[in-house]
Amino acid sequence: MRLLPASLWPRFLKRQMPTSLWGRSLLIIVLPVLVMQVAVTWAFFDMHWQTVTARLSDGLAGDIAWAAESYADDPTSANLTILAERAQRSMSLSIALQDGAVLPDETRRGPIGVVDRTLEKALADRIDQPVWFDTTRYPAYVDIRVQQPQGVLRIIAPRERAVATQAHIFVLWLTIATVLLMSVAILFIRNQVRAIERLADAAEAFGRGETHEQFKPHGAREVRAAATAFLAMRERIQRHIDQRTVLLASVSHDLRTPLTRLRLELALAPVFKRADAMRGDLDEMEHMIDEYLAFARGESGEAAQSIAVSELLEAAGADARRTGTEVEVQAPAELTASLRPLAFKRALMNLAGNAAAHGEHIRLTARALPSGGLEIAVDDDGPGIPEDMHEEAFRPFSRLDASRNQNHKGVGLGLAIARDVARGHGGDITLERSDLGGLRAVIRLPG
Repeated sequence: MRLLPASLWPRFLKRQMPTSLWGRSLLIIVLPVLVMQVAVTWAFFDMHWQTVTARLSDGLAGDIAWAAESYADDPTSANLTILAERAQRSMSLSIALQDGAVLPDETRRGPIGVVDRTLEKALADRIDQPVWFDTTRYPAYVDIRVQQPQGVLRIIAPRERAVATQAHIFVLWLTIATVLLMSVAILFIRNQVRAIERLADAAEAFGRGETHEQFKPHGAREVRAAATAFLAMRERIQRHIDQRTVLLASVSHDLRTPLTRLRLELALAPVFKRADAMRGDLDEMEHMIDEYLAFARGESGEAAQSIAVSELLEAAGADARRTGTEVEVQAPAELTASLRPLAFKRALMNLAGNAAAHGEHIRLTARALPSGGLEIAVDDDGPGIPEDMHEEAFRPFSRLDASRNQNHKGVGLGLAIARDVARGHGGDITLERSDLGGLRAVIRLPG
């Protein structure tokens, strides 16, 4: 396994950090607590537990050395009986002699190696004869055997004589306290993050045009201040949108009145040479007014509803066929999505109409994305748009005369309106090269 260069470690660690506020806040709480617990546990075992265990093992080894030496001085049954009684009464040691036995060949060690190493060192320092011990056979006792000429002197000692057996209580209480503190911290962080998440959801809903959501500031003082500022901003933006829509609606109404009079006067006037051209100008002016009003309104007040995507594509395709363009629609009948029907239908008709105006064959397709979203593509076999001008095509009132829009009716709002609708649904529109040879407009919406 290759190690990363030192210069790349900060970048690697930054990529491993949580990206969400919840994850980072949790890390801020959890990491110091874990570091503290590890440090305290290590200090306890290194400075207290091992020291106490070493002293207990050394004391036990001294008692066993006394018993072995006392028996070696007088290796009689009477002396062994006296030693056993004294050891049991004063030291809680059980002593017995196994005549003619030898020490076992196998070595048995427990899972905590420090206990065996400490006891082995203490016995080796205190006793000159060969010694064997086992800390695993009996949970509450330690089996120690000393080789004697007459056999093996076996001593059974309580485990607390050799090791500090209550250390796990300290670790248990430390763990319980850590879990309680972390639980309180997690609940507190969760409540604070939830307030920020609700603020983000409200902002996203407003971006989609869903102004009916009831959102109230709550959480920490700073979060409530941000939420209050958001509500004030939302009211100002909504007021501006409403004023703009009302203004353009009034202008549209005022302009339609003289247009209607001109159209009526033109119909009643005697036939003259420029009549058809004037009617075309009136139609174009009325179309421009409709486009301006649709762009300003944005269909933001329409409620979303579940609708079959194939129906919208068929309606857009039928509108494009009126221009004499060959239209192909490919969409599963069972594919549905939560959309604002009128707004989304207008976006599709703009895309299909734009494709029909520049190509002889267009294709409308829809499919469900693996992530649960929706993708709709409109392809044509027209001249297309250079890749470096794709974003320019979405700018309001932009007409790419050099490529597609030359000598075509329109004010440059079709793609702008379509993108506004797509973004109002939480998605977006991108332009690509179509396999038909022209342009491909792709709408992608989240699930």
